[in-house]
Amino acid sequence: MEVCFLGTNGWYDTETGSTVCTLISAPGAVVVLDAGGGLAKLDRHLSPEDPRPVYIFLSHFHLDHIGGLHTLTKFNLPGGLTLCGPAGGRAVLRTFVNAPFTVPLDGLPYPVHLCELPGEAAALPFPVQALPLVHAGLTLGFRLELDGRIIAYCPDTGYCENAVTLARRADLLITECAYKTGQSSESWPHLNPETAARIAREAGARRLALTHFDARIYGSLPERREAEAAARADFPETFAARDDLRIEC
Repeated sequence: MEVCFLGTNGWYDTETGSTVCTLISAPGAVVVLDAGGGLAKLDRHLSPEDPRPVYIFLSHFHLDHIGGLHTLTKFNLPGGLTLCGPAGGRAVLRTFVNAPFTVPLDGLPYPVHLCELPGEAAALPFPVQALPLVHAGLTLGFRLELDGRIIAYCPDTGYCENAVTLARRADLLITECAYKTGQSSESWPHLNPETAARIAREAGARRLALTHFDARIYGSLPERREAEAAARADFPETFAARDDLRIEC
């Protein structure tokens, strides 16, 4: 199973990367975690004839996590698309992915289904756990079981027990790292390298990937490597993601 980081910025695109989007390519399904600007690169990794169904998991509806949805018209997804998001997501998506903003969901050249989590998780063909995280509004973290692997995704959150629960013994934990060492905010919760590493260590995860680097705070890729080094001091199996990085899981 391959994981490719299509977008690794938070807030807005810069020369360091597109906004957050992660592709998981498994034998029976294609999973996308959030739909920032990096989603536009999806067709670099899927052929137009790929029969696998595509599932996009939206953690919340801030624009850096959903802005890439306007590029859905460029893809050919013969296996169909399922958009999964927090409760209330149907109304949000039918507003945002619709005129006058973009082509409506029912105008796309493939079938689209909407799924609200956690209530409708049983309808998905693989195990998914969705729990609320600590952010400025309702934000979900996800735990996915695919091809015998466990991948946990904890975007836009401060440290919380739900993040540790989702990451428990995960083969790969993907967390945001919007803040630098020592930075925090109770009114706008996000992780820094130390709190991301703490979650991974307490959960007994196997590997930690840092992504969603705040574009204003992290102006260069070397600054991401500094965050990687800080996290490794507590959790050695940490790496800082960059756009187009591919790893095997």
